[in-house]
Amino acid sequence: MTDQPLGPSGRRVPVLGQGTWNMERDDRAAAIAALRAGLDAGMTHIDTAEMYGNGRVEELVAEAIAGRRDEVFLVSKVLPNNASFKGVLRACDGSLKRLATDRLDVYLLHWRSRHPLEGTIEAFEKLLNDGKIGAWGVSNFDVDDLEEALAIAGAGRIACNQVLYHLGERAIEHAVLPWCREHEVAAVAYSPFGSGRFPAPGTSGGRVLAEIAAAHDATPHQVALRFLVREPGVFAIPKSSHPDRAVENAVAADLELAPAELERLARAFPRGRLPRELPVI
Repeated sequence: MTDQPLGPSGRRVPVLGQGTWNMERDDRAAAIAALRAGLDAGMTHIDTAEMYGNGRVEELVAEAIAGRRDEVFLVSKVLPNNASFKGVLRACDGSLKRLATDRLDVYLLHWRSRHPLEGTIEAFEKLLNDGKIGAWGVSNFDVDDLEEALAIAGAGRIACNQVLYHLGERAIEHAVLPWCREHEVAAVAYSPFGSGRFPAPGTSGGRVLAEIAAAHDATPHQVALRFLVREPGVFAIPKSSHPDRAVENAVAADLELAPAELERLARAFPRGRLPRELPVI
């Protein structure tokens, strides 16, 4: 499994991890088995949030990683409504309890809050100093938001920005991704398969995916994942509640796509114009 540094500590993390959004809707035993299969395959980066299932997914993740916590790069997120200074501290304690751990490797603000960002970051720094988190970051932040966070926190504090990124939605490549590269902030792609909108086999893009996949004895989903993490500083967290699919996702990290194939994919799935607002789900 290919890895690279994520966060100010320089800790190396697999470029492909495991998302857990909506996992409370899936068969619990299968979801836990999938997370464990992903761990076995090297996808040790697991992402969750207090919002997911109102905490039920964090409890599911706790069961999946029981006895294996030290293997896991564990990430959770605070809801914007809880993002005041005191609210962040309470929310983090709640997540730690549900996850049955004493620390998170990264703690994120899920999206911009009505609470001043200064208080949120102050709370993150306290949690960091108290040893409850190893780093902090943000999610769904556009360039203006990132600039504000940087001005408050200073350089080298923001571990990552978790953003919507898939073949059909490449808006972050215009400005957000270049900003993250310049400031050494990792970009983590959520919903990398388009959240139910993966290119159909009969479409022009779907045919390109299938042809490239066939040339590598791979699947279209593996090719799509490999395209997203083609450049340094980008990670992806596909979600699966099926053990076989989790292992399939993990294998994608080691797929070698030729420059001509990457260019073909880029043409088949153009990034389009810079949108007025950062796309989110």
